[in-house]
Amino acid sequence: MIKSSYRLLRVILPLTLLGALLLAGGCATTKTYTGDLPPILAQDELLRPYQKVADLEVRRERMGAPSDISPEDYAWGYDALRREAARIGADAVMFPQLSVETEHYILFPSSEMKAKGVAIKFR
Repeated sequence: MIKSSYRLLRVILPLTLLGALLLAGGCATTKTYTGDLPPILAQDELLRPYQKVADLEVRRERMGAPSDISPEDYAWGYDALRREAARIGADAVMFPQLSVETEHYILFPSSEMKAKGVAIKFR
């Protein structure tokens, strides 16, 4: 009885750990939500009077060298600015800027991304 339980445990435990690792890897993907978030507008798209609400800045650590920035990194920056603008009740974001600031090499290259913008509210 004990031997069969031990054999069952030897089979189930690795499968459970493998499943947990696969699920954890799926959680690391970037989720982009664009519904009901304020748009990012260029200066010539502003047709109504507005007032500046706040200067926005968001940061995140990313794996990889600054030279391998991807479209997903830009999408993260723009979406993060839009979420912050929505959180404070702004109507739009102007002058978005995305930059890679600091570079670290401990075991793997990593860098800090920074996105900046101006939150506005229409009058």
